[in-house]
Amino acid sequence: MITVLQRVSEAGVEVEGETVGAIGAGLLILLGVSIEDSEQDADYLAAKIAGLRIFPDQKGNMNISLRDVQGSALVVSQFTLCANCKKGKRPSFNRAAPPEKGKRLYNYFIDRLRAEKVPVKTGSFGAMMEVRLVNQGPVTIVLDSKEK
Repeated sequence: MITVLQRVSEAGVEVEGETVGAIGAGLLILLGVSIEDSEQDADYLAAKIAGLRIFPDQKGNMNISLRDVQGSALVVSQFTLCANCKKGKRPSFNRAAPPEKGKRLYNYFIDRLRAEKVPVKTGSFGAMMEVRLVNQGPVTIVLDSKEK
């Protein structure tokens, strides 16, 4: 499972011109589920993300977690994070989980993040979405559950 975390002052996602999820301060989490991922990958990433100290303390140092700042998460599925670009000019997505598995693990990840006491809003799995954000910092971090 691969995530791209972006620390935001606000973020939102629209489907067909309608806002389906929006947050204030917190994290925009782009989530890619691959064919070899399982619930253990989601468990690891949810706990890691909730406690990751990437918010500024009073001195401006990244020393406070999402949970500590009582921030929210906007979780957006993004199978393109599983792209393989090693050959040619066109990405291959054969490492991405099939839609049924992807959706199941996407929802499981969201449940696990909520269990970590993080308020969560979401995009629409499988839909064409427009994501907007104000990246604070900017801070962008990639986490891969296979690189524990």
